[in-house]
Amino acid sequence: MKSILFMVSMLLTALPATGETLMFNQDKQGALPPGWMAGVTGHGTPKWTVEVDPTAPNGANVLKQSGSGDFPWCVKQDASITDGFVEAKFKPVSGREDQAGGLVWRWKDGDNYYVARANALENNVSLYYTTGGRRHTIRYQEAPVAARVWHTLRVDFVGSRIQVSLDGKRYIDVTDEHISGAGTVGVWTKADSVTLFDAFSYGTKIGEDGKQVTKEDDD
Repeated sequence: MKSILFMVSMLLTALPATGETLMFNQDKQGALPPGWMAGVTGHGTPKWTVEVDPTAPNGANVLKQSGSGDFPWCVKQDASITDGFVEAKFKPVSGREDQAGGLVWRWKDGDNYYVARANALENNVSLYYTTGGRRHTIRYQEAPVAARVWHTLRVDFVGSRIQVSLDGKRYIDVTDEHISGAGTVGVWTKADSVTLFDAFSYGTKIGEDGKQVTKEDDD
């Protein structure tokens, strides 16, 4: 069993990836970026807008969540990925209840998706699956998450294998089979978190035959 897990772990890092990075620099301030859709799992009034921020890694525009809700999300509408990666820089700015920045993948709709998040109030990284609008914990891991500082959160996923990294260090490496198949990718917050996002990257893992790797290809 350990050898199988090791082989899948090596597969995640060794497979070539193809994707793109979005910087929001050319997007209109005060509105959603073109091709994105926003909402909330549960209840609330999230507010996702492109805003200028001089502290951003690119020194220009960022995607900002400044409203509130149970679990606000914002996803790229035209993405469809089964196995691949998603990554973003995020800055937790404020929040009494939470200061979270997260990533979603295999997003089917606002009630069904995976999410990994880092929390500046709790200093941890966590992994969840959401089905039927209910969030379920897969793994928690302590990690330093400073507030009002830019961080990089990344998730690699192939088949049932999920790896979550923060600032270049892997904190979670597990298998989970609750959500399979293709879905879109995006960003996520919780409660009253005011969070900035930038340099959003996503893409697919490509096998030797040039096709997207599926769970069956891993067997």
